[in-house]
Amino acid sequence: MKPLLNADEFEAALRQIGAERYHNLHPFHRLLHTGKLSKSQVQAWALNRYYYQSMIPVKDSIILSRLATPELRREWRRRIIDHDGDGKEPGGIEKWIALGRGVGLDEAYVVAGKGILPATRFAVDAYVHFVRDRTLLEAVASSLTELFSPTVIGERVRGMLEHYPFITRETLAYFDKRPVQAKQDSDFALHYCIHNARRPEEQEAVMNALRFKCDVLWAQLDALYFSYVEPAMIPPGAWRPGSGLACGETGQ
Repeated sequence: MKPLLNADEFEAALRQIGAERYHNLHPFHRLLHTGKLSKSQVQAWALNRYYYQSMIPVKDSIILSRLATPELRREWRRRIIDHDGDGKEPGGIEKWIALGRGVGLDEAYVVAGKGILPATRFAVDAYVHFVRDRTLLEAVASSLTELFSPTVIGERVRGMLEHYPFITRETLAYFDKRPVQAKQDSDFALHYCIHNARRPEEQEAVMNALRFKCDVLWAQLDALYFSYVEPAMIPPGAWRPGSGLACGETGQ
């Protein structure tokens, strides 16, 4: 049996997983951030990513329902508000819809979840099922990918603004608050996992949950690359560039 890691060793092991497996390393992200994608490929990314964004408060609501204390529930409830909004200020989902409009997608098409890739739906649904069916510790641990997102967000925003003339800062408003929110979320989740994984097998379960979440994110980009980059084999029912579907006046 593996030995129990101390807090510093455990955190280092988690961060190493991100260094090796986080989706910023995926070829599709490299193309996106360096301006190598066409407008229709950026649209495909925005359309498919919306399904993931829309399900974040769903999975967080599942985790919230499993938390035993008011203190923990108050902390996790903030995540849902960040994405759903509070009725006064727009949340992350509304801002992602605006991102879709900004790249020329029809809002109703995006919100309806039409045209997304089967692998996108499968990966995101698997994530929701994971937080429902696994232990609470594993469910919380699956959110630890936020440890690695602030740096990637900065790279994404800079690259997209530099390389795509149809992208504006307003289009990318979703990312304005996310580095601060992600750090707050990941600090809490990291502290929770370090203090609640008290046995080697629990630490391993936390690390496996983080690996799983990295796989969820990676699989979505695999699907985008396969369908819209190389070999560009779009599955039945998925959005096809040039079809006229999904795109508003500023679309293709």
